Amino acid sequence: MLHWLNRLFKKKPLTVEEMEERVFLEGPHSRLRELWFLIRVAWGFLYGFRILHFVGPVVTVFGSARTEEDNPNYHVAREVGGELAKMGFCVMTGGGPGIMEAANRGAKEAGGKSIGCNIRLPFEQEPNPYLDVMLDFNYFFVRKVMLLKYSYAFVVMPGGAGTMDELFETLTLIQTKKIFNFPIILIGKEYFEPLMEFLRQMVEEETISESDLDLFIVTDSVEEAMAHIKVNIVDRYDLILKKIPKPSRVLLEG
Repeated sequence: MLHWLNRLFKKKPLTVEEMEERVFLEGPHSRLRELWFLIRVAWGFLYGFRILHFVGPVVTVFGSARTEEDNPNYHVAREVGGELAKMGFCVMTGGGPGIMEAANRGAKEAGGKSIGCNIRLPFEQEPNPYLDVMLDFNYFFVRKVMLLKYSYAFVVMPGGAGTMDELFETLTLIQTKKIFNFPIILIGKEYFEPLMEFLRQMVEEETISESDLDLFIVTDSVEEAMAHIKVNIVDRYDLILKKIPKPSRVLLEG
């Protein structure tokens, strides 16, 4: 079976780990294999918790991995990363190239902490060189929890299917009150206008409430985005003064 798949994909031989990634959604497997999968997932969560518990207040920036350095959105994301760092936030992204690289780069250049939650993929996703803290995950759902759990605000830049997935996951959690009062800022009015039209249609069709459109703002202004975060997070919760936990030597965290 493994040999057949290798020939089908015409690539270098697949590792056991890669094979597991491709088949774990196929349905039930042996109990032992399911247990091993569960252990790997639990280890991914533990691995992320142990590192991100100590980084301090975080804002996550979502956006395309395909955005080139000469693209205006790259420069905006770089500015966003820098401004967030100046406010005292750690800047977290998916750790890859494009918008993610730009935000991490801006944070690092401003003297802030830059974090990447990288996903292992056969294409496109390589960690960018501007990370102070880099985590590698096998599973998108584990990585997504990390990007959401430790963040106090979310900045969404133009992106593709992955960015939309992250945006709607965050909106759903706020809409259903699983998380509360976390600002979501979409930067790029022209890019997001078709999405806004679709959301307004959803309001007309009564599949969402009109109040759901108040869960986020859309802007072209980095200054407006930063002011929104400051009013709703920094000023409201005095967040920057929050004490950051220290690693415990007893728990082998230091």
